[in-house]
Amino acid sequence: MTMMLLSLPEYQKSNRVSIYLHMDDEVRTSHILEDIFRTGKICFIPRYATDITHMDMLRVNTLQELESLPLTKWNIRQPLISDERENALNTGGLDLIVVPGLAFSRQGARLGRGKGYYDTYLTKCRQLQNTPPVTVGLAFKQQVLDNIPTQEFDVKMDHVLFVE
Repeated sequence: MTMMLLSLPEYQKSNRVSIYLHMDDEVRTSHILEDIFRTGKICFIPRYATDITHMDMLRVNTLQELESLPLTKWNIRQPLISDERENALNTGGLDLIVVPGLAFSRQGARLGRGKGYYDTYLTKCRQLQNTPPVTVGLAFKQQVLDNIPTQEFDVKMDHVLFVE
């Protein structure tokens, strides 16, 4: 999985990359994070504000900095709301966004966790950026289905990569 993403031409030429920090039931992103820092890409991670169902992508500069962030109730690290960090959409946007999901179709449809964080964020990226970011969904083989029910506000992935 990691190698498929790292060899993707869109990933290789990207500079500003957003990546989710995996939960236990999601494809692990640790090796991708390591590659982002090793190759000098600029890394952004999600910060969720649950009270208003809002998400920003904020910059982290090193793995050590990332590992020092506090854990959320989902047991993932993210900057505190009070933590002033570079926000991707305020400083040039993103080239590539690695997206989690509960299920994907081969055609790029995505089923998230039902709050609309990523669909809202991806729509905002497409409105604010001259060139929209490339989106890559990561999935386990059993999460890739023939059809996923979608609604008009659901954003399709440009690529869906899955572990055999």
